[in-house]
Formats: sequence, C-alpha cells, structure tokens
Amino acid sequence: MPASLSRRSVLGAGALAALGSRAAFAQGYPARPIRWVVGYPPGGTTDVLARLIAEPLSRRLGQQVYIENRPGAGNNIGTEAVVRAEPDGYTILLVNPANGINATLYKKLSFSFVQDIAPVAGITRSPNIMEVTPSLPVKTVGEFIAYCKAHPGTVNMASSGLGTSVHMSGELFKAMAGVDMVHVPYRGAGPALTDMLSGQAHVLFDNLPSSIEHVRSGGLRALAVTTAERSPALPDVPTVAETLPGYEASAWFGIGAPRRTPPELVERLNQEVNAILDDPAMVRKLAGLGGTPLRLTPAQFGKVIADETEKWRKVVEFSGAKLD
Repeated sequence: MPASLSRRSVLGAGALAALGSRAAFAQGYPARPIRWVVGYPPGGTTDVLARLIAEPLSRRLGQQVYIENRPGAGNNIGTEAVVRAEPDGYTILLVNPANGINATLYKKLSFSFVQDIAPVAGITRSPNIMEVTPSLPVKTVGEFIAYCKAHPGTVNMASSGLGTSVHMSGELFKAMAGVDMVHVPYRGAGPALTDMLSGQAHVLFDNLPSSIEHVRSGGLRALAVTTAERSPALPDVPTVAETLPGYEASAWFGIGAPRRTPPELVERLNQEVNAILDDPAMVRKLAGLGGTPLRLTPAQFGKVIADETEKWRKVVEFSGAKLD
C-alpha cells in the first residue's frame, strides 16, 4: 500500500473515530445537572423567564436545570462566570439585552460577549413598559412629560441596573422627550419594583414580564409600551411612539454557552428549547407575560445578538453613558 494512501486511511479512520466519540458524548448528554446562570437577583424578568423554561427543560433532558443568580455589574458578573466555565454543556447563560448594550457601555471588559459566548437558542421577545407609581399625578405620556418639565430633576427613574434595556429605554426617552430625570440603578428588577410599589421611585421602563401583574393589580400605572405596536397583553395601553414618534425599544431573551461548547450539545439544547416553545401551553404563558416565542436556530439567534448589539451601540453613544 502506498505511504500516502496509508496516511489518508489512518487520517480518515481517525476522523470517523472522533465523530463517533462526539456522537456518543452527545448521546449521553446530560449526565448531571446543568447550571443556568442568571445575572440578576430573583424576581426580575430574566429570573422569571429562566425558571419558566428550566422546569420543562429539566423534564426533557432528564436532568435538573437549576438557576444560579449571579447579580452585579450590569449582568457582567454572571456573563463572565459563564465565559470562564468549562465548555462542556453544563453551564449556560440567560442572555438578555444588557449583553449587547454592555459591549459599548463598558470601556473595559475582560471578555467579548459576541466572541466568547456561543448562541444556543432564543426564548422570547417582549416590550418594555413605561410605568409610574400611582402617587405620581399623571395618566398619560404627555402628562408625564409636562410633569417632568415642570419639576426638573425631581423625578426618580428606576432601572434594573446600569446599561440594561430598562435603563437605555429610559435614556432614549429622556433624549427624545427633552426631560430631566434622575437615574437610580438597582441590582435587578425585583428591588426596583419594590421601591416603585412603595413610591420611593417614580418611573420605570421595565421588561413587561416582571411588571405586568403589578400593572393588572393596580400596584403600578402603565403609561405606555415601548414597542412600535401595542402589546396584545395590554391592548388598551398606548405605545410611547403615539406621543413620541419614532421611539422604539424591545427586550429579547435567550440562552448562551461558553465558546467552544461542542456544537452537538448546542444543537441538542436548541432542539429541546424550541420544542418547549412549540408547546401551546408555553406560548400562552409567554403571551400572558407580554412576550412572543423567539424560536430560532443557533445561527439565527447569533444574528439577533449582532443586530441588537449594533442598535444599542447607537443608543449608548447618543446617551453619552459610559462605565469603566
């Protein structure tokens, strides 16, 4: 047998063996619980969505998918924990708009989100909701703008953290409406909502899933949703754009994994999440939270991340916000 043919045969056999080994590895996955890192405290939208998906995902995988809340630094602490984790399919990240925003907001990051996190699957897209504490004497966006102009620097604008979509939605509103509000960042939507309900904070552009029940119960007053069209979950609530033409913002959520996570495992997780999103019961649950399923391939979700990162880059630069 010629030497070159022999070498090709050995290489071909090696490639087949590697493929067989990877297939067997994927077939036996998962063999232990999976850690799902959420970069915010319990109670906010990211935490609510992760727990909503984790239960059926655990059943489908035959292993527990447990939530680990790692709040701080505008979602960066949780993201970095996943970036540094072993790329073995046993650590995943709840991806949200802050990941795209932080790429521009922070001058120095020890990681590149686009390069260091592999897109796995989308979960949902939903509007933010502009809501005020009921003690504030306004019932429309127009009345709110007039109140802010009559009382400059006295309205506290809460957010779930610096650089979140909640924060940037408010910054975009400030710029377009020409109003002066004091930004008060919290470590997640849960603490921000607590102060909104008590009246210590005045306005919040919160992700709709974590606030919708407070709006429905009357604990908070909805002024508008931030998407271009009204939300089916709150059809009587106008859009911000009905008062400020051109205003638009939405929140998107999904799953990421450390770079170099085997594609077979990424694909397995993607298929299971998409199967969950196909369930009519899950579609109804997401709709009840104001969201629509984001059923995508890993590549399609990667494009969402890239597009949203570019969109929020412009908003961050427009706002002038920067963090070290």
